[in-house]
Formats: sequence, structure tokens, C-alpha cells
Amino acid sequence: MMTKQDVTEMVYERKRASGMTWHAIAEAIGMSEVFTTSACLGMNSLPKDKAEALVTTLGLPQEAAIVLSEYPTKIFDQTIPTDPCVYRFYEIMGVYGKTIKELIQEKCGDGIMSAIDFEMDVERVPHEKGDRIEVRMSGKYLGYKAW
Repeated sequence: MMTKQDVTEMVYERKRASGMTWHAIAEAIGMSEVFTTSACLGMNSLPKDKAEALVTTLGLPQEAAIVLSEYPTKIFDQTIPTDPCVYRFYEIMGVYGKTIKELIQEKCGDGIMSAIDFEMDVERVPHEKGDRIEVRMSGKYLGYKAW
């Protein structure tokens, strides 16, 4: 029985062998680059037709489409990440997390930004002092219910 981890390893192998970028894979199946990558890494599920398109695009076994369509169990390490790129986002949340929370609540009330009704884009932006990375996140505001 194939697991999400098995499929992730196959995706990496086929991606490397084909030379395709995440953007090209996402474009081939008609989905966003961020969501496609997340689904390939096992943290989201693809609609059946998109999973089939991904299997065709990368030449994966048919069983991989079933696994890509299955709902994930979103378990991730609760320790401080050591990969420098991931750590910097951890650091950003450590420094600015409470600020973001304060600003969301000041502007919208007592609630959160949804990670379910959510979109994210990651772009490289040319800059005279060295290229920058722009991360745009957009999530539906969900107010807490009082009863």
C-alpha cells in the first residue's frame, strides 16, 4: 500500500529527472504553485482530476493519484526547525506573530485568519540592493463565536 511519503519521494524523483519546476508542474495541472507543492509534499489533497493530471504529467503509477486525492493527516515537527529557510519563518513568527495577531484583531475583531480558506504566493522580486522574496498570504477572517 502506497503512502503519502512514498508519493512525495516519487514526485521528487520524477521532478528531478524531468527538470520540471514546481511552477511548471502546477501549470500543467491547472492549480497554484503553492497548493500543488503542498499536496505533493503530503500536506493537502488534490481533487481527483488534478491528481490524475499530476500522475500523467510526472509519469507516476496510477495508485499515486489515489494517494494524492486522500485527505492528509497534517502532522509536523513541533521542534524549532534547523533548516535556515524554514527557521527564518519560525523566527519571523516569533518576532512578529503577536504583532500580526494584534493587527488582525484591531482591524477585524477577536478572530483568526483561516488556513483552510487560504491562498499564498511566493515571488522573487528584483531589487537594486539584491533580489527580495515576497510572500503574500490571504486567508478568510474567522471571528470567534460568543455564546
